[in-house]
Amino acid sequence: MLLEEVDSCPICGTRSFKQLHICKDFTTSLELFHVKQCVSCDLAITSPRPTVQHAPSYYKSATYISHTTSATGIIDSIYLIIRRFSLQWKYRLVRKYMNGGALLDFGCGTGHFLRYVKRYNAQVFGVEPSAEARRASEIEVADSLNSLPPIQFNVITMWHVLEHVYALEETLHGLKNRLIESGTIFIAVPNWESSDAAHYKELWAAYDVPRHLWHFSKKSMTALLTKSGLQICEIIPMKLDSFYVSMLSEKYKSQGNLGMARFFRGLYVGLRSNQMARKSLNHSSLIYIVKKR
Repeated sequence: MLLEEVDSCPICGTRSFKQLHICKDFTTSLELFHVKQCVSCDLAITSPRPTVQHAPSYYKSATYISHTTSATGIIDSIYLIIRRFSLQWKYRLVRKYMNGGALLDFGCGTGHFLRYVKRYNAQVFGVEPSAEARRASEIEVADSLNSLPPIQFNVITMWHVLEHVYALEETLHGLKNRLIESGTIFIAVPNWESSDAAHYKELWAAYDVPRHLWHFSKKSMTALLTKSGLQICEIIPMKLDSFYVSMLSEKYKSQGNLGMARFFRGLYVGLRSNQMARKSLNHSSLIYIVKKR
């Protein structure tokens, strides 16, 4: 498999990094990947990484959780339960910003969020580069921003998508240009400075190498969004993510065997992570609510 090195930080341009972790791809290849941290803006980077042409092969797994539609084990079952709660919670979060306009879900996967929002007679659009995910969707979605109709959106959502995107600034500029002047973008990403990330280190499931190219902190996200002409209005924690990520990390830690002891250990680590993040806002995953500057 062809790999490429990331020599400079895409946010600040720094060429100075320090080793953060060596993480294993538990989903497809079982290969090891380095995660390095920019010494200036704190962005963590998977490098070397698959080239954009070879990246799709690392998503070809029946266990790739983002496209899961049926449960084959306890982790999948928990994920599907969390997703049902999350759909309602996400809709309540975005609906007040829609004001009767259109919503774009960028990186919509199999379209679960779009279908949920459409139930409320909203005008929805989706972009999903994976042909397999598009085929599994029950709603028609585009393969790129350029394939969408020439309309502006009141709300754009990216639910755990930005960490997969090769062209960070170009993508954010493209989305900003499709946003009405008073529109809002919701960007959810894992936070590698969370307590559960510190606890599991290289086994933290949200590193998800090499599918996750970038690993954000609040500092690096603020720098990226500012550089892209966006301003953060609010940061909201995704508290359920800490439980799911911790249980999946326990599964990795036990080499695939999530017994009851590790199940409850994951629950405890997730709960503790949320408690420790009350003041710092360093939860396992964060939603950045942003607007044009």
